[in-house]
Amino acid sequence: MPRAGLTPERLVAAAVELADEAGYEGVTLSALARRFGVKDASLYTHVRGLRDLRTRMALLAGGEMIDRIAEAVEGREPGKDTLTAFASAYRSYALEHPGRYAATQIRIDQDLVADSPAMRRTADVTYGMLRAYDLTEPDLTDAVRLLRSTFHGYCALESTGAFGAPRDVQTSWDRAIDALHVLLRNWPREKRTPDGPASPIR
Repeated sequence: MPRAGLTPERLVAAAVELADEAGYEGVTLSALARRFGVKDASLYTHVRGLRDLRTRMALLAGGEMIDRIAEAVEGREPGKDTLTAFASAYRSYALEHPGRYAATQIRIDQDLVADSPAMRRTADVTYGMLRAYDLTEPDLTDAVRLLRSTFHGYCALESTGAFGAPRDVQTSWDRAIDALHVLLRNWPREKRTPDGPASPIR
């Protein structure tokens, strides 16, 4: 029997649950239609297609993730304490919710990012954490990209069991955060030149 009360919110919630169960690529409109006991065409009343669904998934999962991170960093001492809490919350969400986390990695239209409270909060929390290191643009953006790529790469490898050395994975993570803290404190800042692009301070 078809389930009554199907809404975009219920559909997206079911999609992220399915992503965690079957993997991000396992989320299709057909799979969701079967989950709700309806025909595929019924879903187009609520989403415009798979791309729209995945964007909604990204926004939902991104909101969940930043809520966890914001709670973890609240009241922490600026600097390493906050960086450690931020990184740990990021990693725990990625490992506990692999499908949801995968959804957060897609590229979202910048107009949607600007209109999303979750995405604005992500920027506020992330940049707020990094300002403890006295970073300003363009160094802030560079630092965000470094942290994101480090966290994502580590979590991606850990989730597949790719770390085969006997060294404890948690210990290596802790050392990586120590190293990032040192790097952020000693960031090679850029100096704006009056008649040219930014150049690194030597």
